[in-house]
Amino acid sequence: MTKRKLWLGAAFLFVAGDGMAMQSRGALLSSFEATFGVSESLLGLVAPAGTLGFVLAIVIVGLAAGRLNVRITLLLGAVAMAVTMLAIVVAPLYTVFLLALLAQGAAAGVFRGLDRPVLSHIYPDRLGRIFVLYALAWSIGAVSGPLLVSAVLRFTEWQVTYVLLAVWFLPVIAILLTLDAPTGWDETELDRSALKGLLEKPAIRGALLGMALVGGIEGAIFTWLPYYAGTFLERDLANASLSVFLLAYVPGRYIYSRLVETGAYLSISLVTAGLAIPTIAIALSGAVGRWMLVAIFATGVLLSSLFPMLSAYGVEAAPSYSGPVSALTTAATYLGIATVPTVMGVVAELYSIQDAMWIPVGLTVVLVAVIGTTRVRSTV
Repeated sequence: MTKRKLWLGAAFLFVAGDGMAMQSRGALLSSFEATFGVSESLLGLVAPAGTLGFVLAIVIVGLAAGRLNVRITLLLGAVAMAVTMLAIVVAPLYTVFLLALLAQGAAAGVFRGLDRPVLSHIYPDRLGRIFVLYALAWSIGAVSGPLLVSAVLRFTEWQVTYVLLAVWFLPVIAILLTLDAPTGWDETELDRSALKGLLEKPAIRGALLGMALVGGIEGAIFTWLPYYAGTFLERDLANASLSVFLLAYVPGRYIYSRLVETGAYLSISLVTAGLAIPTIAIALSGAVGRWMLVAIFATGVLLSSLFPMLSAYGVEAAPSYSGPVSALTTAATYLGIATVPTVMGVVAELYSIQDAMWIPVGLTVVLVAVIGTTRVRSTV
């Protein structure tokens, strides 16, 4: 196996484990509620606690990408990921639990601040396809998360989930210990004027706003779909509804890995986001039965295009600054993931979870407008 493939394998393994960890949270909300005895609004802090550290770390690492020792930084992120998973297991109080989630998010951010930039330099002629396959690896991990939770809860306590997740990252650590610095790494160092120039580009601004909306929509579903479905379905079936959504990401992203080679990132995103408006409305409207599951699956297929397409679009708009652009677009996504579920938790407590589930529907409409505007401005 070539060193290039080992770098690819380490990145794919890590992002799959990160997806698994992230999607386990929504399926475990009821367990967190029972263990720590907290309200719905406090449960809404699970998403931002896991995201705030991630966003801060990925922005700091990504903006400094041209100055860092890539292998050592990635190795530190992988080791910290395993350690913080175990810290979550032993948290005695909800506040300590949230702090452990914050640290785990920061560990993930350190690694993911550099993994896609490394891949973009190693595979410069296949950037779009590699980014979609990277997102596919995340999807495979993500769809496994709720299934892992269901299997663990059937036999033991929820804390075992995080012990197993800690073990997952050991092969990533082993691979990085055998590697040297990646060949082809020539990231340009970023200064304040270059950052200002990046943020003034309409393509970058459009990508950042679009990714924030995508994160908000996905975060709403990732965090609250199992809880919402649990108000009218049995717990195993409610957790399975999230698995249906995430399972759709796998064939969806495989299809988009072919379409992405056309380079029509915004056109594909505009079509899929537009088609997602009616499917997400049906999926989150409270319809019970096969139509809800069909709508959830269709929504997953459509939304699965957006993160890799918009992130590839942003990086190709400024390829010499792949680290900063990748960090900023990913941070924007995760800010949406953190913010929207928190707002939904407040709405759910003040009104109802059914009312809160209409928020991502409205955000999808706004997303279509943002992508359409960015596409028009990019062709002017």
